[in-house]
Amino acid sequence: MKHLPFALSIIFFILLTGCVAYQVSTASLNDQITGNTVSKGYLFATDAVKGNDLKSIKCVDKNGKEIEIAVTNRTGVRIIKNDGTKTTFYFNTLLIKDSSITGSKTHFFNAKITPIKFSEISKIEIME
Repeated sequence: MKHLPFALSIIFFILLTGCVAYQVSTASLNDQITGNTVSKGYLFATDAVKGNDLKSIKCVDKNGKEIEIAVTNRTGVRIIKNDGTKTTFYFNTLLIKDSSITGSKTHFFNAKITPIKFSEISKIEIME
């Protein structure tokens, strides 16, 4: 029983290292989500755009090659701020409003992240 935390740590590490991360710029993310929203006619209905309407997103892999990945309930977003801090949440909870991004760390209850201004973001990674 005393080895249980160690075993859980190993399983958690294996799950995290299995993720592939792609990069997307703040401008590209905003354009893709806003473009999707405009095409559905939602732009004038609300002043916020959501990531849950996007079915795929164009990103760049580690070699600089553009790739389009499917957005699912498991797709994650990692935002690295200019100060080096990282925030991770689910893509389908993403909300862009007033030049900032917010989302939720879980689907099960309200675990909202503090909104992050575009000017504070150094890199955005999409994880599948």
